[in-house]
Amino acid sequence: MAKHGKRYRAAAATIDRARRHPLDDAIRALLEAGGQAKFDESVEVAVRLGVDPRQADQNVRGTVVLPHGTGKSVRVLVFAKGEKAREAQEAGADHVGAEDLVKKIQDEQWLEFDTAIATPDMMGQVGRLGKVLGPRGLMPNPKVGTVTFDVAKAVRDVKAGKVEFRVDKAGIVHVAVGKRSFGAPQLIDNVQALLSSLVRAKPAAAKGQYVQSIALATTMGPSVRVDPLAARAGAAA
Repeated sequence: MAKHGKRYRAAAATIDRARRHPLDDAIRALLEAGGQAKFDESVEVAVRLGVDPRQADQNVRGTVVLPHGTGKSVRVLVFAKGEKAREAQEAGADHVGAEDLVKKIQDEQWLEFDTAIATPDMMGQVGRLGKVLGPRGLMPNPKVGTVTFDVAKAVRDVKAGKVEFRVDKAGIVHVAVGKRSFGAPQLIDNVQALLSSLVRAKPAAAKGQYVQSIALATTMGPSVRVDPLAARAGAAA
């Protein structure tokens, strides 16, 4: 088991780890515990869902535009040609290209981007990158809006704070919802936006309690448990 430093232990001592807090109390407790790093730590949420990810009809995947963004500068790559390439560039894409970018990624394992978007007509070529992009979660997908002819909107959404969520093999969704520097009100808004999207993405085949547990943590700090029923009620309000 990893040993934690004095600052971590001091922060953890201020948090009641057994209690499930209302969302606003949990975020304030997290921020009041004190930063453990010299950088602006990310705030991450882990939501355990009552689904069996091994069943195709119980997979949970989608996107949400966080009201206050993620606090991170997102590098966007767009696979497009002609007019659509121009639209992507004007919308603020960091890298735009077609066969040239496919070849660069294939030959050089070049991955200097955080999100990839493609027009449908490019997917025949982009599909060859499945083994490279797929395991890293970078493969464009129409289900999350990254395969589209409306590349300008897709780029703007990602730059504005659109994030993808996907349940893992353990039935947990992990999402970074901002930075410590955001403060409580903005973090509360972002978490509630995520929870609302998760609830809307509930599979029809899911039975019993859907949102089973929620935990918040900073990059280097201890976690705080959130009351899932109270959090869902706030997200639905």
